[in-house]
Amino acid sequence: MGFSVIIPARYASSRLPAKLLKDINGKSLIEHTYSNAVKSDASRVIIATDDERIKTIAEDFGAEVCMTSDGHTSGTSRISEAVSVLDFQDDDVVVNLQGDEPMMSPVAINQVASNLISSGLSVATLCEPIDTKESYFDENCVKVVYNSRGKAMYFSRSPVPAFRDSKEINLDLCFRHIGLYAYRVNFLKDYTNMTISSLEMAEKLEQLTFLTEGFEIHVEISRASTGYGVDTESDLIKVKKELKK
Repeated sequence: MGFSVIIPARYASSRLPAKLLKDINGKSLIEHTYSNAVKSDASRVIIATDDERIKTIAEDFGAEVCMTSDGHTSGTSRISEAVSVLDFQDDDVVVNLQGDEPMMSPVAINQVASNLISSGLSVATLCEPIDTKESYFDENCVKVVYNSRGKAMYFSRSPVPAFRDSKEINLDLCFRHIGLYAYRVNFLKDYTNMTISSLEMAEKLEQLTFLTEGFEIHVEISRASTGYGVDTESDLIKVKKELKK
């Protein structure tokens, strides 16, 4: 079974306005993200946006674009509209690659799609080991705990698992969630009818609504580097340096 990639691309950003159009070594951030997606095994790569500026630049570098509402609060919500507009079938597999991930490996994109298909679940995602206490305590580093069958138990901005004795933090048990998802289209149709959960509102993590609604999420350690996402000017500088290497 094949899969498609949809890149939700929002123009507005509170911490770095118009970040998807920022230049990174001669190409826009969104073009770098798109270029990685087309190197994957995806049969189709689509940019879903609500902004004509993003649409124009995306079409200039040859991308397929789907225009969506400006009222979406998450990438999953925007993709839910896109699959409806584009007449995807219920069993189709779609990977959600955030537009601000210019270093995401095509290997990771293939992996999350394959995991969704082989697991039989409605949602799949990836994680990576946390290797510093600084990251473990950083609220911007989303942590995930999952069981021996590869199913997510919880996601949090707080340090989880929490160690009762703070002097005995074992980072071997700690994993950072990578915001790369694969879904089946029938799940995305269900998502449009979900009410945002109290846990999502508390943590500002959309995947907590998935769990609250009883959907299981497959989790596996990424087999490839996923690089850095871009949320701030300092992130942008760091990515520019990395992509020059």
